[in-house]
Amino acid sequence: MSGVMKRMGMLFRAKANKALDRAEDPRETLDYSYQKQLELLQKVRRGVADVATSRKRLELQLNQLQSQSSKLEDQGRKALALGREDLAREALSRRAALQQQVTDLETQHQTLQGEEEKLTLAAQRLQAKVDAFRTKKETIKATYTAAQAQTRIGEAFSGISEEMGDVGLAIQRAEDKTAQLQARAGAIDELLASGALDDPTGMAKDDIAAELDRISGGTDVELELQRMKAELAGGGTQQQAIEGGDGSAQDQAQGRTQHKFDKQ
Repeated sequence: MSGVMKRMGMLFRAKANKALDRAEDPRETLDYSYQKQLELLQKVRRGVADVATSRKRLELQLNQLQSQSSKLEDQGRKALALGREDLAREALSRRAALQQQVTDLETQHQTLQGEEEKLTLAAQRLQAKVDAFRTKKETIKATYTAAQAQTRIGEAFSGISEEMGDVGLAIQRAEDKTAQLQARAGAIDELLASGALDDPTGMAKDDIAAELDRISGGTDVELELQRMKAELAGGGTQQQAIEGGDGSAQDQAQGRTQHKFDKQ
């Protein structure tokens, strides 16, 4: 049972991973990473500003303490000039306490100044990394977009190629059917011409009948040609006789004409 559950869990994780991979857009991931880096840079800059503010506050306190120390020194000197050694000693004691505070504040100031310099350098380095990442991000996004466009174009051309392949097969089938029909029609014509098949219309003739018709047609043409030549030859002889003044032929023609009128 545990083996089945493990297989089901692995299958579920594989399906989920595949679905996430399809849903994930690297450009969105890059933009998200860049946004996180900007937030981190903003935090570092805010830290630098906080340290600088603390340093500035310490500087103000140092200035105040130093001003008070100078004032106490002046008061002690005046008291001593007036013969008030006790007041001078008190002023110098207070000045010494202030000087200890000044020393402590100066130490803190140096520490804060060092931290500020480190944070400023870290912010500059982080800024350079963020700028480099932004450039790389835009380059990757542009490359990914171009690759995606090329993939879509390739898929589109692939689809067109498949459609053209289907069209080519359809054309090939049409040509094959046309050739088959032409071959069948030629075979039927040959069978009808040889007499192997009967023509229900009665118009088809076998080879022998066609040859006889051809010879007969040629003989009629020859006979008609000879008849026309004979008529032309006869008409030419009669014309020559008339033009030559042949009296006997003319008398015969007139006699036939007179005989015809007598009979009428």
